[in-house]
Amino acid sequence: MSQLGRSILLVDDDQEIRELLEQYLSRAGFDVRSVADGAAFRAALEHFDADLVILDVMLPDEDGFSLCRWVRQHQRAAATPIIMLTASSDEADRVIGLELGADDYLGKPFSPRELLARIKALLRRAGFAEARAPRLLEFGEWRLDTVSHRLFHCDGEEVLLSGADFNLLKLFLDHPQRVLDRDTIANATRGRDVMPLDRIVDMAVSRLRQRLHDTARPPRLIRTIRGSGYLLAADVSGLASAG
Repeated sequence: MSQLGRSILLVDDDQEIRELLEQYLSRAGFDVRSVADGAAFRAALEHFDADLVILDVMLPDEDGFSLCRWVRQHQRAAATPIIMLTASSDEADRVIGLELGADDYLGKPFSPRELLARIKALLRRAGFAEARAPRLLEFGEWRLDTVSHRLFHCDGEEVLLSGADFNLLKLFLDHPQRVLDRDTIANATRGRDVMPLDRIVDMAVSRLRQRLHDTARPPRLIRTIRGSGYLLAADVSGLASAG
C-alpha cells in the first residue's frame, strides 16, 4: 500500500517525462503506472483502478482530447479526475480540454512540484466531497448519488458526470437559491482565481446545463444573474441512502 493509498495513470509519449514523473510521484507516495500512447492507456484503464489520470495532449496514435472524451463516457472511470498536459501556449487547447471534462491543465514545460500540488488539491477536493455529502441529493427532476457521482433523471435516464461537473453541481446543491460569483465557483472547483478574460467558469456552467438538459432560454435550473454570477433555482433535499 502506498503512503497516500492513491493511484495515478499517466500517458505521455516522452519517455524521459514518464520516468521523471514515475520516480517523483512514487517518492511522494503514489502508485504510478505510465504508458506511451492511447491504445496502451485504454488497455491499462480497464485493469488499473486509477484515482487520477494525467493525459498528454499530443500522442502518436490519438490525441489526449479524444482520450478525455472516452474516459468521461467510460462507466468505470467517468468521475476520475483528469489533468491534461499541453505543450501548446494556445488557450484554445486548454479550453477544449476543459469543455471535454478535464479537471485541470498544465503547460509544458512544468514543475513536477506544481503538478504534485495540483494532484493533491484535486484528490483532496474529491475526498472532502465524498466524506461530507449525504448519499442522495434530490432537486427538480434529478437525483444525484454523491458516493458514486451518478446523476439520474426522474424518467430513469443516467447522465455521466466528469469530476469537474460533479464538483460544480455539488457546489450549487450545497448553496441552493443563492447567487455564487465566478471567483467562488472557480475556487471551489479548481482551487484558483479566475484570470482576466478567463471563460472557464462560464463554460463549465454551460456544460453542466447541458448535462441537466437545462438549455431553455432563459435556463430554468441554473440561472445567470447578470453582473453577479449564477444561482441554482431549485429546492434540494438530502437522503442518507437509496433505501
